[in-house]
Amino acid sequence: QVQLVESGGGLAQPGGSLRLSCAASGFTFNTYAMSWARQAPGKGLEWVAGIYSDSSDTFYADSVKDRFTISRDNAKNTLYLQMNSLKPEDTAVYYCKARQYWGQGTQVTVSS
Repeated sequence: QVQLVESGGGLAQPGGSLRLSCAASGFTFNTYAMSWARQAPGKGLEWVAGIYSDSSDTFYADSVKDRFTISRDNAKNTLYLQMNSLKPEDTAVYYCKARQYWGQGTQVTVSS
């Protein structure tokens, strides 16, 4: 069955960095476009970034552009999100997504 397992979340200070990973299994990873989404406390789901199956193009929400970088390693069936210059408003549960499949999420908290 399809599994998406996120990791790498935690507590970071404003201006700091974190790198999220999403280990995928149960489907042909290198044929799926992938994305990250997040949900802040008391708010709706927000799409964050996307990447084509062959990494030929990437896309970002305006709120994270120039701070976050999405990437993938198809040999390792893994999706990444490098988050730099973190802000308190980046605090959220972050999910990786493959079409209709979602991971369980990883908590990111940005606070001093």
